[in-house]
Order: sequence, then structure tokens, then C-alpha cells
Amino acid sequence: MSASTGERCMLIVSHTYRAEAIEATAAVVDALLAAGVVPVLSADDHAAFAPHVDLKRTAVLSDDVPLDKLEAAIVLGGDGTILRAAEMLRGSACPIAGVNLGHVGFLAEMESFDLGFTVEQVLAGNYTVDERLTLEVRAELDGEVLAETWALNEATVEKRRRMLEVAVGIDDHPVSVFACDGVVLATPTGSTAYAFSAGGPIVWPSVQALLMVPIAAHALFNKPLVTGPDSELTVRILPENIGPGVMWCDGRRRTELPAGSVVTVRRSPETVRIARLDEAPFSERLVRKFDLPVTGWRGDRNGNGSRNGNGGRNGNGNGFGLANGLGSGLRNGLGSGPDGGDGNGDRSGHSAPGLEGGDAE
Repeated sequence: MSASTGERCMLIVSHTYRAEAIEATAAVVDALLAAGVVPVLSADDHAAFAPHVDLKRTAVLSDDVPLDKLEAAIVLGGDGTILRAAEMLRGSACPIAGVNLGHVGFLAEMESFDLGFTVEQVLAGNYTVDERLTLEVRAELDGEVLAETWALNEATVEKRRRMLEVAVGIDDHPVSVFACDGVVLATPTGSTAYAFSAGGPIVWPSVQALLMVPIAAHALFNKPLVTGPDSELTVRILPENIGPGVMWCDGRRRTELPAGSVVTVRRSPETVRIARLDEAPFSERLVRKFDLPVTGWRGDRNGNGSRNGNGGRNGNGNGFGLANGLGSGLRNGLGSGPDGGDGNGDRSGHSAPGLEGGDAE
């Protein structure tokens, strides 16, 4: 169905291979329709959910509703699903409200038991927007452009079969040459993903910076580097390498890198807009996601630290059903299993310890 002029439209992006996500998608579709909002799905999601959800009154992105008509996107899944939504919404001002149906996700800050509350708040427009820094990524070989793409979490240069010999530089100045399994070029948003697994620092999302993190570097100087947001980071695969390398952007976009290739990363003028419904500081989210021990901290002498709650907005894990009752059954149990392919890490082999599985869809 096509949306008429003046109708509100919201995109739903969901993990398409999990029963919990199918149940949540059906509930969100019903809730949006009840509020007079047109639910919009991508053509691929529309086809995937058609056997499970009544989509007769929904619209298809681009075919029925243009990108610039979307008011918000409700994303049901893990961080990998949010990365897919960010790719879908690239170039638009549409904010993304993520509901985590997996284990750990830093982009999807609301949990499954908050689904009803999340939908209600998005419908009411009760959220703030974080503008997340993204990367502009370019790969070249002898002056020929191999790829021009982007990343929200990171761009990685990785070995294919044998260890890579690379030269890294910052702002057109050489920094070091070493052998390694790869190099992660990340944003603060991506610092809790692959860069974290490789030993990089956790950087608060509000910090404007770029990260360069070597992966298993054979060098005395193998520390992660944090630069200003306007720096340009380069990784060159030295011509004497026997095997090729590969570049991944957010674990979704792949480019083969022959020996001699140069990957250049800089801040992109475009951002990804993340809707914030929970005003808790990032440090609290960090404690909750990693279940960090804080009992005994001088601000909590009674042992009622964040880790003793169940992760709900009020610390007790109680969910909120949708206003029209369609959320019953969604408040408990969603996200109890692994979010197949939805981690903040990159692909199944690159997730941080304790994070969800990789982010390949």
C-alpha cells in the first residue's frame, strides 16, 4: 500500500530468522496501525515476513514510501540488525530506535522487555537523537579505486591466508611497519566491537575521535592509537606480501585487497542518528552490558549496584506491554537465545568476548 500525503510512516527492520523477532515484528506492526501510522518494511523484509505476519496494510520502502518520508525506524534484533538498518537509511535523517533481542548490544540500548515502552515513546516522539560519527573509506591500488564505501563501527584490513606486512600512517606521515593479522580502523561507536576484541580502548560515543588498532601485530610498538576526528588513517599492504588481504566495513561490505593496496579512512560528513530513550550515562550501560562488578563502590554502600538489577529501565526487569494489549507475551523471554548474526562484533569469528555473535545477516 502507498502512504498518502500527511500520513506518518515508520520503518521496521527486524531479524528475519528468529521466532522472537517474528513475534515482536507482528506486535509492532499492529501497534503502529492502531496509532494510525503506516508500518514500512524493506522489500527483502516484506518478503521474509509475509508467511508469518499480516502485511496487507504495510508499505514497502522505496516502492511505496520514499526514504525522506520516514519519521523513525524501529529496529528489532541486535547490533548487526542496526548496522543493516543504518546501511538502508544511509543519507537520510531518519533516527534509529533499537530494541535488543540478543545478548549484548551497545547500539540497541533498549531491551526486549522494554518493547512496548519503546514503541509508545517513539510514537509520542519522546526521544533525543545521538549523532554518531561514521567513516568514509577508500581502497586503491596503483591509483585505481577498488572501493569507496563507509562504516559506522569499523573498517578492517585483514589477512586472507598468511600474515600481512603493512605500513600504517596518520595524516600523510608514516607511523610504523609491521606484520600482523590485520588492522582495525574504528569509530567510538565501534570501540565496543571488533576493536575491543583486538585490545583497543572503549571510547565514549560522545567523543569525537578515530581509532587504529593492530590485530596480533609482531612488533614492539603494537599499541592502539586514538587520533583526532579530522585525522586521516592509512593502511598499506606492502607489495612484497605473498597473499592478498581483504577489507570489511561493519562486517557487511567486503573488498579484496591485492598486495600494494592502500586503505584510507577519514571522518564522513554523514552521521548515523540513534534515538535515545534511556538517559542513563554510557558508564551505566557499560556496567549493565558486561555485568561489571560494582558492589562495594562508595556510591552504593548497600550493595544495590547496577549489576544486581535485571537490566530493565527501573532495574527490576519489569517490561511494559503495548498500550493496546498487543504486547502481551513480548515482555518476557525475548532475547533469551543468541542473536544469530547480530553482535556488535564483526562476523562470528570477530565478536568481543561476551558479546553477541557476529553481525553478518
